Amino acid sequence: MHPCLPFLLCLAAALPMASPTSNPDVALLLTKVKPALQGQRPNAQLATWNASTPLCLWRGLRWATPDGRPFRCDAAASSRNLSLASDPALLLVSIRLPAAALAGRLPPDLGAFSALDSVYLAANALSGPVPLELGNAPSLSALDLAGNRLDGDLPTSIWNLCDRVTELRLHGNALTGAVPAPAGPNTTCDRLRVLDLGANRFSSGFPAFLTAFRGLQRLDLGANRLEGPIPEALAGMATQQQLQALNVSYNNFSGQLPPAFAGSRFTADSFLGNDPSLCGPPLRQCVTASGLSSRGVAGMVIGLMAGAVVLASVSIGWAQGRWRRDGRIRRRDDAERDEMLESSADDGQDASSSEGRLVVFEGGEHLTLEEVLNATGQVVDKASYCTVYKAKLASGGGSIELRLLREGSCKDAASCAPVVRRIGRARHDNLVPLRAFYQGRRGEKLLVYDYFPRSRTLQELLHGGGGEPAAGRPALTWARRHKIALGAARALAYLHAGQGEAHGNLRSSNVVVDDLFVARLAEYAVDRLLVPAAAEAVLAAAKADGYKAPELHSMKKCSARTDVYAFGILLLELLMGRKPSSSSAGGTGNGRATDLPSVVKVAVLEEMALEEVLDAEVVKGLRVSPAEEGLVQALKLAMGCCAPVAAARPSMAEVVRQLEESRPKNLHPRSALYSPTESRSDAGTPTTT
Repeated sequence: MHPCLPFLLCLAAALPMASPTSNPDVALLLTKVKPALQGQRPNAQLATWNASTPLCLWRGLRWATPDGRPFRCDAAASSRNLSLASDPALLLVSIRLPAAALAGRLPPDLGAFSALDSVYLAANALSGPVPLELGNAPSLSALDLAGNRLDGDLPTSIWNLCDRVTELRLHGNALTGAVPAPAGPNTTCDRLRVLDLGANRFSSGFPAFLTAFRGLQRLDLGANRLEGPIPEALAGMATQQQLQALNVSYNNFSGQLPPAFAGSRFTADSFLGNDPSLCGPPLRQCVTASGLSSRGVAGMVIGLMAGAVVLASVSIGWAQGRWRRDGRIRRRDDAERDEMLESSADDGQDASSSEGRLVVFEGGEHLTLEEVLNATGQVVDKASYCTVYKAKLASGGGSIELRLLREGSCKDAASCAPVVRRIGRARHDNLVPLRAFYQGRRGEKLLVYDYFPRSRTLQELLHGGGGEPAAGRPALTWARRHKIALGAARALAYLHAGQGEAHGNLRSSNVVVDDLFVARLAEYAVDRLLVPAAAEAVLAAAKADGYKAPELHSMKKCSARTDVYAFGILLLELLMGRKPSSSSAGGTGNGRATDLPSVVKVAVLEEMALEEVLDAEVVKGLRVSPAEEGLVQALKLAMGCCAPVAAARPSMAEVVRQLEESRPKNLHPRSALYSPTESRSDAGTPTTT
């Protein structure tokens, strides 16, 4: 080897590093920003920031010319040009690296870029304080640092951005102390539209200066440690229709809500989880020592009693006939059913109970104990708490589905009885109804349902793997997927409003779909029959598969809001055609399990085309643009259902309304695809196969 060769090689390696220094933004990125963001470990995204890679291939960055025009990197020549990094005319205008596994700290040098307009670093693991220098960035108009590990006090200098920033998102960090007020008096932050400080550790009173922000449309202070009264001026922002979204739930606010909230768009969800003394519409009415006088109370009572007497006299005559006709039958049926459920807990001394008890519900009246026990069964599925059989009735009447609860997984008969009654009485066109319940002498328990082929679950239709070959599965156009989503939403809305409880285990494998794409939810409330250990196994499966809401840590805490989160995941699954999973499970490919909300967030921040996010089968079947077909609205709705804070999620009634309004445009509202008479198995059990 020539003695000068090592020196020449070192010089050649060093030369590319010298050229970028002629561009101050490039030099700042390489020497300050990159080391700070990546921390102790190399980062795959930041590894592209190097002088041997063309500037247009540096991940997450966008550039502009001095006159403000975006520099286009889509030209082939630009994507291969190594000399761009030394062009002093190029200015950094955007850093977009959400969910990029950044594990370092926020560099103070972000405030030194003269043209930096937006910083999106959400869903990383950045720690340390928010540097005060960030507030001095001369051009910054959008800052998203949500979902990191930032701590310490929020610097007052952040409000220096007020004259230009439109969105400021710091949700889901560990910021502490009081929310600082702007240094200058009468700061109005006219351009700020979105302020999200939720899910931190802010304390002290409500930051009253926020009510002077004249352009604010969305405010999230939920899940902090703020206390004291909620100011009247905030209600004024609501009544003036300035605020479109408000969340102050899960703090320690107390006292009476300003009366103006009574007529605003905000529901009780915006104020849940505060001090029990917080009252006033839309929460409960306040009760004070200086309430109504005794005369006022007496007048109110007399008025109510008089009204009740008049109403009763008018309605009793009409109702008596109906009660007499139907009441005896209904009470007799309910009493017999309840007696059978409760007596199934006994040892059963009479001959009729020698083989156990069969309690039948609407649609299963023709079933007999002998038929159910003698049906020939075939295992079609197994779960952590049960084995599922397709059972052929000996009488030739068709097939039923039997769910045999595993020994030790179910509560005792006395505890099961009220739950079985509730499940058995639930009836809706989009629910798989419970037809019968069997309790054996030795404690064995069977749930009897209509039978639907396993290949007709939404999971199998979307992802395959069932008995039906891929070539034989029907095409899932957007119109068909929308119908499935709307059916599932209607069932959940019925359960929440009509039954007053959650489904508890919503997932695509529990949505059965018939030949006309009518969706029916299975396994409603079955987790209430299980002992805690078995119920937690259901929760663990929901977490692994990505359907578990962030706040759900025990099946006892299942609620309408956790159902809404699971429905949001289900809707994303329909739109994207991907299997969901928890964020810890990872995966990004179409054939792999994916954290679907994170994928959408990244796509939005990267400004990807909607067609790149949606399932190819959905896009292929469109006749007009995705926006006209309601796909944009559906995607927004799904992400709203998946909001990290439960109070920010819509109710299922609202979800149904929005889905009704966003039907595919090429279908008439009365289209046969949505006909209520299309159900294939309205006749009840058994269905034929």
